[in-house]
Amino acid sequence: MSGYSPKEYWANIADDFRSADPAGIAPVLHPGAPAWFNQLIDRQQLHALRRALALARIPPGARSLDVGCGTGRWIRRYEQLGFRAAGLDVTPGMLKTARQCGTAGLLVAGEAHRLPFADGAFDFVSDVTVVQHIPAELQPAAIGEMMRVLKPNGHLLLFELIRGRGPHIFPRSPEDWIEQAAAHGAALLGWFGEEFLLPDRLFVRLVQSVSGGNGAGPKPALPGNSKTHARSAIRNAYWRFRHITASFSAWTDPLAEKIFPARYATHGVFVFRK
Repeated sequence: MSGYSPKEYWANIADDFRSADPAGIAPVLHPGAPAWFNQLIDRQQLHALRRALALARIPPGARSLDVGCGTGRWIRRYEQLGFRAAGLDVTPGMLKTARQCGTAGLLVAGEAHRLPFADGAFDFVSDVTVVQHIPAELQPAAIGEMMRVLKPNGHLLLFELIRGRGPHIFPRSPEDWIEQAAAHGAALLGWFGEEFLLPDRLFVRLVQSVSGGNGAGPKPALPGNSKTHARSAIRNAYWRFRHITASFSAWTDPLAEKIFPARYATHGVFVFRK
């Protein structure tokens, strides 16, 4: 998209939200959202990641690469699982925060569509909500690079948006993500939907339809000098109510997954073997 630079966008996020929380979650999930919301989403994603790792059967000692590692939350978890973990991110500010958060693995600055690693260097490569932020025309190259640095029989995890759109998100349908990986020699082991959160999504959509906001909180048209104070009060009320809808949604997600097709989720988690 014209005017959008992933490197510049994430550099600004890293600068603005570096101290938002000690775990470095805010810069890589929902900057500006309350801590409880990012922690909820992080728990959802961690559960999905564990499920994907079980499907791939990654053994301890495997050499792993997290592409778009951000503040290093997955590298730290991979290290806890006994992997020899490395991470790459386009933003030096994110990597600085990763070190401050205790990430001990190899951290490299670079771009997903031209990875600075040799062919077959890794047993396992993960991409958690990263390629979705790369302009669509560069996404095939990024997936191709991840496949290139995998060893034969190595595993690739793609965890990406399958619905929605925005100035800096470029999702694909499940079939399209699978096709992009298959074009580079990946064999699908399985995939599942992640983050249904249906009541919460309904609430956000209702707020958007009324206020014209973007889901980060309502943005009503308010006159006079009271505008800032009133918006703050409405935003606080929005997040108090959303605390209920999001928590309830997370609790009911296992049931939603059994009832609804995987494509009803916001994300798809895809596990491939080279």
